[in-house]
Amino acid sequence: MTTSDRDLVAALRAELAAIDPARGCDRQAELAGLGADHRAREPAVARLAVRLGAGKAGLRAFDWPSAPEHCRTAYLRGRFLAHGSLSLAAARTHLEFVVPPEQAPVLARWLGESGLPASWRIRRGRGVVTWKSGDTVGTFLRRIGAGGALLELEARQVARAMRGDLNRLLNAESANLQRAVAAAARQLVAIDRLEADGRLARQPPAVRLIAAARRETPESTFSDLADRLSLHRSTVQRALERIERLALHDDEPVRGARA
Repeated sequence: MTTSDRDLVAALRAELAAIDPARGCDRQAELAGLGADHRAREPAVARLAVRLGAGKAGLRAFDWPSAPEHCRTAYLRGRFLAHGSLSLAAARTHLEFVVPPEQAPVLARWLGESGLPASWRIRRGRGVVTWKSGDTVGTFLRRIGAGGALLELEARQVARAMRGDLNRLLNAESANLQRAVAAAARQLVAIDRLEADGRLARQPPAVRLIAAARRETPESTFSDLADRLSLHRSTVQRALERIERLALHDDEPVRGARA
């Protein structure tokens, strides 16, 4: 990730760690989500654990099946702060929880029950629960209380997508322009060759008219030439293709086909 992305992720985590649940049950649920190893996390999370009452009483196991939705949300917030990581590398949003291996399928199942299906696997002896969908990550972070930082994250994602679309469009336009320039150059050479050997003068009037217009405005597209001469675009294209074909084949007889 870039420094800017890392700063944004840090701001998002700090925003979540600053939330103080109003309900006592939510405080216990979030503390259960933090678990006993919260001290290994950043200072903001350690301070949150102290505010929630860590050390004042034994850590309670979280009873997910019977917990109300607001307690589940608090638990997941704590789980993310203690075991979650968010990556924005390569313009892709990736969130994962790294937990003991036996907890991975359980957490994945609970997330699925919350409408946020996740994949899980064992990696180097640890359980990893993963989301790679930016929409799912955004829904989860919004649900657990991310606000301003999430808006900035989503704005960056939109901006990146727009830049990607613009770059693809510019690349396509550049390729089209290069092809048009190369074609115009070939046509000008062909016109000069046919004029030099007298064959241009024997072409139908429309072909001669289009050849003259191409010489005057080499940068014009087929459509530009057609509009300027009040002709169909296909007529312009066929005439210039005819000129190129005749220039390549000196012995090709001149046909009276319509241009």
